Amino acid sequence: MSEWQTLATGGDPFASRSFLGSFDHVSCGQMACPAEGTAIGGQADHPALVWHPQHLLLRDEQAKAAALLPMYLRRHSFGDFSRDWGWADAWHQAGRPYYPKLVSGIPYTPSPGPRLLVRRDLSHRDWAEKLSSAAIAATQGMGASSWQCLFVEDADRDVLGAQGCLLRRGVQFHWSNAGYRDFNDLLEGCTSEKRKKLGRERRGVAESGLRLETRHGNELDAALWQRIHQQYQETFARYGNHPALPLEFFATVGARLGQQLVVFLAWRGEDAGEDELVASAICYRDDSTLYGRHWGCARQVPGLHFELCYYQGIDYCLAHGLERFEPGAQGEHKLARGFEPTDTWSAFWIADPGLRRAVANYLEREDAAMQDYAAESATHLPFKAA
Repeated sequence: MSEWQTLATGGDPFASRSFLGSFDHVSCGQMACPAEGTAIGGQADHPALVWHPQHLLLRDEQAKAAALLPMYLRRHSFGDFSRDWGWADAWHQAGRPYYPKLVSGIPYTPSPGPRLLVRRDLSHRDWAEKLSSAAIAATQGMGASSWQCLFVEDADRDVLGAQGCLLRRGVQFHWSNAGYRDFNDLLEGCTSEKRKKLGRERRGVAESGLRLETRHGNELDAALWQRIHQQYQETFARYGNHPALPLEFFATVGARLGQQLVVFLAWRGEDAGEDELVASAICYRDDSTLYGRHWGCARQVPGLHFELCYYQGIDYCLAHGLERFEPGAQGEHKLARGFEPTDTWSAFWIADPGLRRAVANYLEREDAAMQDYAAESATHLPFKAA
């Protein structure tokens, strides 16, 4: 849909038609969606596919696309990172169904970014208010328990709060480029103990005999995607989890995004056409930020996960002048590698007034705990005291 290109996404790869269109096509287009309400935990053939698109598109008086809100009808919370599993139990105890719910977010992608997409020549706030009002009306019309707008940009927090949404703070760990010349310059700012530890991790991989390579989406053929996806699946299975995204999605989105998809590869051998692919880390990027997403490996090599998922990403940011690196949700181990606690925000509109009050009270207590958590986490960063 060419109209999507007129919407302000800030170059965010996940809010693009290339990403969301690829996901919608693969998940509910050519592949059959499982029955609604299918249980998670191995009982569903394809639980990752239960994302029913309900995107809201608003048009102006000339019938041109004015604003768009990515939105999905969900009958469970697998893969949306809403952290609401306990809420479903509370609804059940109150004699109310929690599912279905409506979610405005990026499937399997807990990355803060634009959600209320407005055409560049229009007032963002005015049309963002119209989008959120339409989402609330859709929630009521469908009899859903809630509308969740997840990992929103700071600019939309006020809009969503004014619409009666409850705001929820989260904490992730992001790296910021403080004008480092290279990775050694970054290490100079670390304490002696941390500098030695990070150096040892990188040397271990460098001395392992592996060859590291960076490729973009338009530099990956079908055979290599097959190898990458196989390791991605095997890594999920190794930990008893369900691989969220099919091979067709990665091949499609890689071709569509091109240079905005980045893959760090580790090979054993000299010739990439013949040697063994040991591991890979799939990332995305825009003009300012690198986003780490998916990891897969065929064998365990000490330090290789940290090298591909963190250090290669930092090197890439330094080489390409990117300001930030967001490697995904959770993971206190990122602190020792220079990723700082960073607030994220999500918004929840809850239909039932009584349950809304209960959630508001819970979020107030949780928010104090999250602020304490971020402050305590910051004491474990590797940098020298100012």
